[in-house]
Amino acid sequence: MSWLWGLGFFYSLHVARAYGWSGLLAFALPNMLGLFLFGWVLGRPGRDPAQLFARLQGPFTGLFLLAQIAAVGISLHAFVAYLAPVGGLAGMALLAALTLFVACATGQAFSLRALRLLHMAYLPIGLGAAVYALVTLGAAVAPLPAPTEGLSPRFLGLVLPSLVGFLLGPWTDLQQWQRVVEIRRAGGSARLSYALGSALFLGLLLLNGWLAISAGAAPALFFADGSLGEQGAVAQVLGTGGAQAASAAFVVWATIALLSTADGSYSALRWLLTTVTANSKSALLAIVPAALVASPLWVLALAAGLAALAVQAGLPMIYLMAPFATLFTGPAACLVARVLGRKGRYDPVLCYLIGLAALLLFVLGYAGPAPSLLALSALVGLVGALPMVVRDPGEPTKAPARTPDLGDGAAPASAPVALSPAQPVTRVAELSAAHGFDGDWFAMRMVPTYDDTNSVGNVYFANYMRWVGKARELFFNLCMPDFDLANTSFYVLTRSFQHDFRREAQEFEPIVVRIRIASHNRKFVTLEHEIHSENHGLLGRGSQSLMFVDTKTYQPLDIPGSIIRGFLPYWPKGSSIGKRIEETKPSLSDAIA
Repeated sequence: MSWLWGLGFFYSLHVARAYGWSGLLAFALPNMLGLFLFGWVLGRPGRDPAQLFARLQGPFTGLFLLAQIAAVGISLHAFVAYLAPVGGLAGMALLAALTLFVACATGQAFSLRALRLLHMAYLPIGLGAAVYALVTLGAAVAPLPAPTEGLSPRFLGLVLPSLVGFLLGPWTDLQQWQRVVEIRRAGGSARLSYALGSALFLGLLLLNGWLAISAGAAPALFFADGSLGEQGAVAQVLGTGGAQAASAAFVVWATIALLSTADGSYSALRWLLTTVTANSKSALLAIVPAALVASPLWVLALAAGLAALAVQAGLPMIYLMAPFATLFTGPAACLVARVLGRKGRYDPVLCYLIGLAALLLFVLGYAGPAPSLLALSALVGLVGALPMVVRDPGEPTKAPARTPDLGDGAAPASAPVALSPAQPVTRVAELSAAHGFDGDWFAMRMVPTYDDTNSVGNVYFANYMRWVGKARELFFNLCMPDFDLANTSFYVLTRSFQHDFRREAQEFEPIVVRIRIASHNRKFVTLEHEIHSENHGLLGRGSQSLMFVDTKTYQPLDIPGSIIRGFLPYWPKGSSIGKRIEETKPSLSDAIA
């Protein structure tokens, strides 16, 4: 029942009365399909939703929080604004506040499994109340003879935003992520659970549509943009018809929908914020208690504030729903692409800026009405996801593996091969998933484990230097595979090492250590390095200085010629050696003569 919030509960009343059964199905089927696909994708054998969410929660925490604020805000706004004919605006506001407090208390006191049992108890009570109101309406009034708007241009313009918003909606819903993780943890089938859950959800929407049509003719609410709203029709008919028991039953049904939304939201928010706060290195936590930052109360308070402003302004419900089809679609599409394995760039600022433009198009299209703008708004919102699914033209690509020429005149394997410095040689190790070249950088990919942590639980500081050292040795081995420590005439020594820490790595968090030649003079080479997290970005950067000494006398040497030859393709372009390379590209041997 966690998705039977304001959008599902009250908007189903509106579309059934305004557009008829075909309009209700056009609204309900994408809802059902979106939930089903969410469970089907995450329930694939071999896919662990918990590990997947752990990687996603960093970049997409803002999306999850905004979606919860919008979902609870819509529910509170609709509950107060559209039940007012039964109990008055002030009375419904008090009931909504009481329901929210009870939901927060149950969300704090009980685990998700216990909340599931509560929802199982709520469902027959709510269904009984809804059926009682339906029977009373059926005996008292004639059903609505025809849709109040029919398949109007505004309805046709809403088809595409509804499809996009409802298909992507479950992916932004933190409650659904918590549920699918718990289903998998309990050994259940996410696919079966969401197949049954989506069917149940469709049944609840159809029940509400039947309620709406059974309410018969009733004056619609007209808003400043010229649109009408049928969300309050059932409450208006019951409130003015003197059917107090049926009115109370309908309020009970709506209250259960709000309660099962808000308690699930509290539980899911606590689940997310506790993890985010525990992993955060923000200086804010030195001032504000972590328990306060991790509390869902401030998020729900923002949702209540949004609802209060919307009620005060008499804002139509559709404008509170619009972000799910515009503002959130770019980030949501990026999230889905990341789930499906895309490794493209996610730029949240770009996504939300484009989403705001899409939201403005939606408002203009709905108020117009301009169906073409409504349809366009959903497509514009998705533009922000293009960097995730389309390769950036500036993104460096690895050179294809070279097939050795084994014909006549082939050079022996030990002979040096002359290549253009602009196209570094691609060796077998470069094709490894663990390490290789990424443009000018040598990159080593790894995953820290508990072996890298100390007694406190965080990654031990010295391990960062060890990782950089390992990346340096792999870099050296890749460029000079024939180097033999037993026969070498020089040693490579570390003259200095410096590293600036930005963030800490976490165990099982994918890490990339990057290293490259930064500068040099006759005797010393400076390497710079960066350590990146796949989830949290830059963890730290630094540099080191290398020197070369004679193996017998330990006297400092100029940079050996074999070092220059081995690292020639990766030498800084602006250095003296790099300039010589650019000037004498035809042959490596000429460049180092």
